[in-house]
Amino acid sequence: MQKYEKKSNRVIQELKKDRTYHVAVAVSNDMLTDRRVARHVLTMLEAGYQVSIVCRAPQAPASHQLPAACYPLHTKSARGWRFYAELNMKLRRELVRLKPDAVWVNDTDTLLGGWLAARQLRCRLVMDAHELFPEVPEIVHKPLVKWVWRTIESMLMPRCDALLTVCDSIAEYYRLKYGISMTVVRNVANIEKSESKIEKSKLSILNSQFPILLYQGSVNVGRGVDWAIDAMELLPECHLVIAGGGDLLEQMKHYASLKPWHNRITFTGRLMPAELEPLTAQADVGLVMLEDLCLSYHYALPNRIGDFIAAGVPMVVSNLPEMAAVVRRYRVGEVIADGAPAEKLAEAVKRVLAKQWTEEAFAAARKDMDWNKEKEKLLNICYTTFC
Repeated sequence: MQKYEKKSNRVIQELKKDRTYHVAVAVSNDMLTDRRVARHVLTMLEAGYQVSIVCRAPQAPASHQLPAACYPLHTKSARGWRFYAELNMKLRRELVRLKPDAVWVNDTDTLLGGWLAARQLRCRLVMDAHELFPEVPEIVHKPLVKWVWRTIESMLMPRCDALLTVCDSIAEYYRLKYGISMTVVRNVANIEKSESKIEKSKLSILNSQFPILLYQGSVNVGRGVDWAIDAMELLPECHLVIAGGGDLLEQMKHYASLKPWHNRITFTGRLMPAELEPLTAQADVGLVMLEDLCLSYHYALPNRIGDFIAAGVPMVVSNLPEMAAVVRRYRVGEVIADGAPAEKLAEAVKRVLAKQWTEEAFAAARKDMDWNKEKEKLLNICYTTFC
């Protein structure tokens, strides 16, 4: 403990000498489309911190397009326990080599490597939980795997110097589970930057005479992409755009190809933020569906809710606590009623299309759900934790 206090005092003294404080951000994805982490990185850079990103190497040559040094980790395995073991081992090694003043890990899958590095460097450790990682669909029904991740959380999250997450429900879950306090920094867009791009969206990306229904995000299990495909039978005057990649992308493409209405369904694949933002603004209805398969989905507050609000696009969302609360509070869309999902989704879309949506309808939501408000919480964590 005395050694740690000496280290902390030394860091504070160096900060007083106007030395740039170095934060290493660790993430298990390739950072190409991770807008939450990108917002955090840009905010820290604007505040004068030096930021390095340690992430997974992309499968194809690409750049994350952030003004921060990036150190991609190449792993032999692509998934499963071998991938996570190799990732955390290489993550620890790279973080130690970089010698940052603080390690900022994103989600439970980078916590072990980040904690080992922070312990060796005797520096600060911050964790951002984007979801309830042991409760995601890929893990929730695997008792041994779930136990491993819960054990890592229970041992290491209380030892972090600061903790943050995306919504009140997840913060409360962890408070009851491990007795820890988390700051809520929501997944919301930068309204000023988004508004500047809405005008550019007048250059049409899709030449469709139909109203555009847009699903943006990962095409994975429980995301309701199959609901949207089936619902198109009941929405003959609509065009569905599915923007994203994922484990089920090829399966969903095949599923859609079997439908008589497949010519009104477009798969764009994974898009970079600069490509996605004007497409978002062009949509007539934003689709945010999640099946209630696990606690991680039950309490989710996806990025795309903030994106649709910023772009002034009314939404149709699943009847789950966090996302439904936003839509109902600000009246920026419709909630899917319980029952046959494709039919109820189609009914909700029809209700949205039947209404006249004005800019005023989104004003209150934009005022509250703006990154300029949330970033103050982030900077406060930086200031109180690092200094």
